[in-house]
Amino acid sequence: MASLLRSHYPWTSVPFVVGAPMMKITMARLAVAVSKAGGLGFVAGGFDLSGLGKDMDEAAELLKFSSIQSKSGMLPVGIGFQNWGSDINLAMPVIKKHQPAAVWFFAPHRPSDLLPWAKETRAATDGKTKIWVQVGTVAEAIEVAKTTKPDVIVLQGSDAGGHGLQQRAGIISLLPEVSDAFAKAGIEIPLIAAGGISDGRGAAAALTLGASGVAMGTRFLAAEEATIAKGYQNEVLRASDGGVSTVKTKLYDIVRGIIDWPPAYDGRGIVNRSYLDALHGMSDKENQELYKEAMKLGDDGWGPEGRMTTYAGASVGLVDKVMSAEEIVKDVQKGALKVLENTARRFQE
Repeated sequence: MASLLRSHYPWTSVPFVVGAPMMKITMARLAVAVSKAGGLGFVAGGFDLSGLGKDMDEAAELLKFSSIQSKSGMLPVGIGFQNWGSDINLAMPVIKKHQPAAVWFFAPHRPSDLLPWAKETRAATDGKTKIWVQVGTVAEAIEVAKTTKPDVIVLQGSDAGGHGLQQRAGIISLLPEVSDAFAKAGIEIPLIAAGGISDGRGAAAALTLGASGVAMGTRFLAAEEATIAKGYQNEVLRASDGGVSTVKTKLYDIVRGIIDWPPAYDGRGIVNRSYLDALHGMSDKENQELYKEAMKLGDDGWGPEGRMTTYAGASVGLVDKVMSAEEIVKDVQKGALKVLENTARRFQE
């Protein structure tokens, strides 16, 4: 499976590292930097695709004189979609124009909603753009594999930051269970592990469990190329003990007035004053009004006593400094290989 990914994305190095699409954060500059470093970067389309064409124009320009090349002239970055809110009629002209190496589908209202997206993407690029689908349960993985028939499945464990299924296992049990289920069903699709991976040790663990690569979001919040407010980034660097300092909740969407996510989803973010006040009985309406006021504070709106939403995963305590995307990719790759080599050596002694 890992060699299959390398054949699709020949510029990448091993282990296979993916920059997950994070809405309004993973834009052209970060996605391109991840790919140039030997990973695969995704431009985040999110659910509002009104600016996607411009973002992909920028990515294409940044890659114009790059030495990295995809197969058959495909643009060596991907695009991520939140399908519950994305307009397929806005997406397809961009996909057809830029021919991205991959598209990442996530959070449809129903798995069957992905079928027209997959069909039209394949038609727009003659099957050259590879289709990735993010799932969070064994049943969802099997259904998507049998219906959408993606080229890659991203398994998102419960430690992941941002949005995901309310009910799902951690990656350490989810990944081997899906792998076993696929083997029994004769399904051969590469699995990318996501959720709680921020360094080489996490990547090595995922590879040992059967992943063909890893996707990271929280770690890239502290990338130099991330489009992120300084207050947000500082809070990511400050937070530790992610199992305590982060929480899965719908509140961080409610205060921002985003209420259309499918009901099975919530989001993991750093605990802040909005959440604490809600625990003590503050109404959603009052919390929303205070959030609007916090938006006027700039970087001071973030922090443990701030109200600005700070999506991050349970591995946030492993993120303690800002690095370039290249440094992050190489650090994770080298770290993973070192852990695997040391582990093998230890058990041979």
